[in-house]
Amino acid sequence: MKKLLAAIMTATLVVAAPLTAMAGSASLILDARTGKVLSAENADVLNHPASLTKMMTIYMAFEAINRGKLSWNTPLVMSKYAASRPPTKLGVRAGDSITVRDAILGMITKSANDAAAAMAEKLGGSESNFARMMTQKARQLGMNRTAFYNASGLPDGRQVTTARDMSTLAVALMRNYPSEYRLFSTASFNFRGRTIRGHNNLMYRYQGMDGIKTGYTNASGFNLVSAVKDGNRRVVGVVLGGRTARSRDAKMAGLLDKYLGRASTGGKLVASINARQQVEVASAADDSDMPIPETAPRTNELSPKALGYLSDATPMERPSALGEITNASKPAAKSAGAPSASGDWQIQISAASSDDAARALLAQAKAEGGAALKAASPYTEAVGNGANKVYRARFIGFQSREAATSACDALRQRSYDCMLLPDHG
Repeated sequence: MKKLLAAIMTATLVVAAPLTAMAGSASLILDARTGKVLSAENADVLNHPASLTKMMTIYMAFEAINRGKLSWNTPLVMSKYAASRPPTKLGVRAGDSITVRDAILGMITKSANDAAAAMAEKLGGSESNFARMMTQKARQLGMNRTAFYNASGLPDGRQVTTARDMSTLAVALMRNYPSEYRLFSTASFNFRGRTIRGHNNLMYRYQGMDGIKTGYTNASGFNLVSAVKDGNRRVVGVVLGGRTARSRDAKMAGLLDKYLGRASTGGKLVASINARQQVEVASAADDSDMPIPETAPRTNELSPKALGYLSDATPMERPSALGEITNASKPAAKSAGAPSASGDWQIQISAASSDDAARALLAQAKAEGGAALKAASPYTEAVGNGANKVYRARFIGFQSREAATSACDALRQRSYDCMLLPDHG
């Protein structure tokens, strides 16, 4: 139980870092042979990964195949939960099954959320447990600011990553599973009489690009991770928070055009950037058993319809900081300098890993909350000890439940979490 709690705390504390550009524009171009960053914009700012999440789900599947836990033809039973995941999905009925092969191809081409959930349940027993495994693997690979809470990238305000972390995952996929990685260039595959087509549209027109993944939710914006090979040069590009698919693709193409020529022309791919420990990843798949990707023809133009495709267009909140950790530890005293304000009610909007981060969240919420927060006073309260300490971000001084409720309503309209609390002094 203590180990489980520690794992939960480690995963969630990542989300508690200061959020300075939530669901905002970010990018990174990485020389995959040297690990040198060729270009970066907000590379360490937290954003939602959306369906880029499936890169890690697929990484875990590749690992399981190479360790003999799965084969390409292993059946994955579609549970009622997995089948109920919102589109996009393969549309497999509960109780039916699909192969590992089809699940992986479904995630790559259609960004199938039901396939991701079925894979998670097969490897982790439940999606929530698999998400903890994903986060643990992320730490091993050096993805220190990423936290996973599901296998698909569907809306969860706690699920965050950075452009730098996604470049690390992309390099790990290419280096650790080179044979399997080729599947990310799949343009389409046949699934039960239907042709499932991919929608990584930039890959079909940018010379040398062989993947990797797109993603979209309302809060994340349009995301893309790309890998390009030009002779001996190998680069990975990440663009997060694009306003449209067209602008995202244009930004990626522009960055690659500018920086691809600056990449190194020799050497092996870097292993796992910033990895804390060596990860057992040697690829042992039999090439003859692998699905053969059908590569799309290159074209000079993309149709407006294709450019407007949403991989998993589901409304979503922006990232929120670490939520309340119920019964994790006993609360400590209020932080020094906490304001004294009379009132019977208070509200809590978040918790953070530092007092400064909590105060920054409060200042931003105060500015956005309008009249409902005008008379409220912000304060932070430390909870826990040592590495497990977090700081609750609260507003106090509400004279009535109605006033506190009104403040919560105003903040929720701006995508904040909000918890109503009586003031016990």
